[in-house]
Amino acid sequence: MSRALHCLAFLPEGSHKAISRREFLKQRRPMAIERTFSILKPDATRRNLTGAINALIEAAGLRIVAQKRVLMTRAQAETFYAVHKARPFFGELVETMTSGPVVVQVLEGEDAIRKYRDVLGATDPAKAADGTVRKKFALSVGENSAHGSDGPETAAVEIAQFFAGNEIVG
Repeated sequence: MSRALHCLAFLPEGSHKAISRREFLKQRRPMAIERTFSILKPDATRRNLTGAINALIEAAGLRIVAQKRVLMTRAQAETFYAVHKARPFFGELVETMTSGPVVVQVLEGEDAIRKYRDVLGATDPAKAADGTVRKKFALSVGENSAHGSDGPETAAVEIAQFFAGNEIVG
């Protein structure tokens, strides 16, 4: 006789099914809390969109645990975007990022990197999903209102470029 415990899983359409306790716990296991980096770019700060973008971030279940408004120097922008140095748009990107203040942020939450990238939408606003930052606010591919880290290692490096550990209060 099997001693496996079963639980009821309730499905969105109102029905339910029996699943093993192991499967139930696997589905309920909380994801690890992670941090990601965000920049609200000059086109967004120039148009006073920081509050509207932050509202979308918070509505997605992410917490802003560090935030400051800075004028990025040419050296900071070149370092930050060094991965794109050989690309034809590098100079324009550096010019754009130093053209006005930006808001740099550390976001925290379950699966924060993926979640924030979902909030941002596709880089090209024409291809971004409805309701995303870039669909709602971006002016173009170059002025796409916000940046988000693409992975944990990148997030750690980007956060360290702009924040000391004691500036992150979560």
